Amino acid sequence: MGNACASVASETGRTDGKASLLLAFNGAVLALGAAAVLLLLVVRPRLRCHDRASFPYWARLDDDETIAGMQGGTRAARIRAMSGIAGGKFRQLRYAVDLSLAALALLLAAACGLI
Repeated sequence: MGNACASVASETGRTDGKASLLLAFNGAVLALGAAAVLLLLVVRPRLRCHDRASFPYWARLDDDETIAGMQGGTRAARIRAMSGIAGGKFRQLRYAVDLSLAALALLLAAACGLI
């Protein structure tokens, strides 16, 4: 009876270890998936028609509106729009790197659990 209890306790411990390994692996996969989504968002074009610095704005104007719009300077609006886009892309890139590092740490933890 003592051997049976020890055997069951041993199997339970092995199950817990395997579950921990799978949890670390799944966490790493989820972090890598989230990082991939963020990286895709970084390269996704932002087509805003409302800011005067973007080509979608100018594409919707007729000839007279284009000529009138060119009379005023758009340099400040362009710098502001481009800065906002760059800032957003860099934030997403930073989060993607952070998630990738977290995933690598989880994969390392999972690999150490195998040894």
